[in-house]
Amino acid sequence: MDHILNLLVSLKSVIWGAALVAAVIIVLGIVSRFLQKNAAKMPGRQFRNQLTMSAVSFGGLLLVILGLPIDPTMRGQLLSLIGIIISAAIALSSSTILGNAMAGIMLKTLRNFHSGDFIQVGDYLGRVTERGLFHTEIQTADRDLVTLPNMFLATTPVTVVRSSGTIVSATVSLGYDIPHTKIEELLLKAATGIELQDAFVQVIDLGDFSVNYRVAGLLEESKKLLSYRSRLRVAILDALHRGGVEIVSPNFQNLRDYDPQKNFIPAPVRAKKDQPVDAAPIDVVFDKAEVAETLSAISMEQSELEGKLKEASQAVKDAKEDGEKEKAEKQVTLLEGKLEELAKTVVETQEKEKDKND
Repeated sequence: MDHILNLLVSLKSVIWGAALVAAVIIVLGIVSRFLQKNAAKMPGRQFRNQLTMSAVSFGGLLLVILGLPIDPTMRGQLLSLIGIIISAAIALSSSTILGNAMAGIMLKTLRNFHSGDFIQVGDYLGRVTERGLFHTEIQTADRDLVTLPNMFLATTPVTVVRSSGTIVSATVSLGYDIPHTKIEELLLKAATGIELQDAFVQVIDLGDFSVNYRVAGLLEESKKLLSYRSRLRVAILDALHRGGVEIVSPNFQNLRDYDPQKNFIPAPVRAKKDQPVDAAPIDVVFDKAEVAETLSAISMEQSELEGKLKEASQAVKDAKEDGEKEKAEKQVTLLEGKLEELAKTVVETQEKEKDKND
C-alpha cells in the first residue's frame, strides 16, 4: 500500500511539473504572438518586443525552477547555477551575443539617433532602417543594407546628421595668381545659387603650389545630403568657369606643352530642361530608410494619441454633467478615428514595401 501511495505522490509531482512547464510554454507563445501582432500595428518597436520577450523567458525559467517539486537543496543549486551563468555571460559580454544586447540597451537609452537618421560609423554612411536588440541596420548610398552589431556602434564614434539641418561643404585648390577676393565671391555665388543658408568660404591651407578653399552652407533638409554634396560641386564648377577661373594644377603647363595663354575651361553648354535636379533621388536610394522613418513617426504619433485617448476616456468617467460627458465622448471618438487611420496607413505602407521586395 505504501508503495502505491509513493507512486501516486511521484506521479502527482511529475504531472504538476509537466503542467507547469506546459503552462509557461503556452504563456510564452501567447506573449510572442501578441508582440508580433502589436509590431504589425505599432511599427518601430522591435527593440522593445525583443527585450520584453527576453525578460518574459527569463521570468518563465525562474518560475519553472521555483515551482518544480524538487528538493530545496537542488532548487538552490539550480538558482546558483543560473546566477553563475549570468555572471559569466556578463563578464564575457564584450565578445558575445549578450554583449550586443547590452550595447543595444545602452544605445536605446542614449537615444542619440532614430530610424531614418543619417549616421556615419567608421567607413559606413547611411540612414537607419532598423534598430534591434542585437544589431542596427542602415541603408547606404548604393541602396544596400548593412547590418552593424550594436557592440560596434557602442565602441566606435557615431556621427549623427542632425535632422534640423547640416553643413554641406566642398574644397577646391586654386593657384596663387587668382585674388582670393574673387574666389570667395564666386564660391559664395555657387553656394547661395543652390539655396544653402548662411554660406561662407574659408582658406584651409596654403600649399606649395595652390591655395585650398572650403565653401560651405547650411542644408535644412538633411535627407538631401548626398544630392546637395554633388550639386554644390557642380555649382562650383559652373561658377568658376563662368568667372574665367580655371580649376587645374599650376604644374599642368609644365607637364604638357600648351600655350600659356590657353585656359582649360569647357565651352558653355545649355542645360537640358528634363535634366533631373538631384543626382541621388531619396525615394530610390533610401527607400527602406524612408519607410522606416515614416513608420517610426507614425509609432510616436500613435503613442501620443493613445495617451490622449486614455485621458479622454477617464474624462468621460469623471464627467458629472451631460455636456462635459458628451464633449469628452466626441473627443474619444475623434481620437479613435485618428488611430484607425494611422493603423490603416501602417498596413498600406508595409504592404507596399512587401510588394516592392517580392
